[in-house]
Amino acid sequence: MTAGGDPAALGQLLRSRRERLAPADVGLPAGLAAGRRRRTAGLRREEVALLASMSATYYTFLEQGRPVRPSAQVLDALASALRMSAAERRYLHVLAYGPGSSEPASSASSASAPPERLDPGVADLVQRLEPFPTLVKGRRWDVLAANPAARELFGDWSAGPPGERNLVRWMFTTDQAREVYLEWEPEARAMLGRFRLSAARYPDDPDVRALIAELQRDSEHIRDWWPRHDVAAIGGSGSKKLRHPRLGPADYSHVVLQVADNPDHTLVTYSPTAPLGSGQ
Repeated sequence: MTAGGDPAALGQLLRSRRERLAPADVGLPAGLAAGRRRRTAGLRREEVALLASMSATYYTFLEQGRPVRPSAQVLDALASALRMSAAERRYLHVLAYGPGSSEPASSASSASAPPERLDPGVADLVQRLEPFPTLVKGRRWDVLAANPAARELFGDWSAGPPGERNLVRWMFTTDQAREVYLEWEPEARAMLGRFRLSAARYPDDPDVRALIAELQRDSEHIRDWWPRHDVAAIGGSGSKKLRHPRLGPADYSHVVLQVADNPDHTLVTYSPTAPLGSGQ
């Protein structure tokens, strides 16, 4: 890894996005030269280089994970050429420059994050939001606090050992998550994409790296989806279809808030909006 970035992961992201696009998606003919047959799906490297106005050799170095340190302008050109979303663009910059950087970093790779300590006022707020299910997750997506309503809806994370009080682990390794989330697969994909974007801010944190390794070991879905480098931004609000163990299925609205003094701590609170009925 170069200072502040992860060129190998950057290359994997570029390759995965290149392979998802067809020439027609970006306004290119079927091939760059007559007589050349396309053996595999996706754009060729030279086609991406053409779209991004750079040499094919330079783009190849990037995709191979060589430490060539691209400029912000190069990354923006590649993001546009590969039709990246806003979340993917942010992820691209994190992989190139390191967490929290918009330009190449001059310092060494990021240090391990300190132990997480939840502000007592935030913990108190979680309890005061009862009876609305409310929780706080940390940088690894460990559940740092949850009120009784959240524990009833999602399960009592505090009953398990510390290493298992994790939202992503719960989502991918428990039957309960599939009972609670009525649209489990799209919700699981979205959660993994948001977690991936968050985890990219801590490329050298041994706890985060250990969690990712454990998730890949324990979940077939994560082993299949993780190499795709899908990312998603954390939204401020939304809705989900959930099944409450006592009240049954319902639409829930949720609001997501970052703690001002510690942006790695995220509070999520839910409220039911309408029952779905026994037929759903």
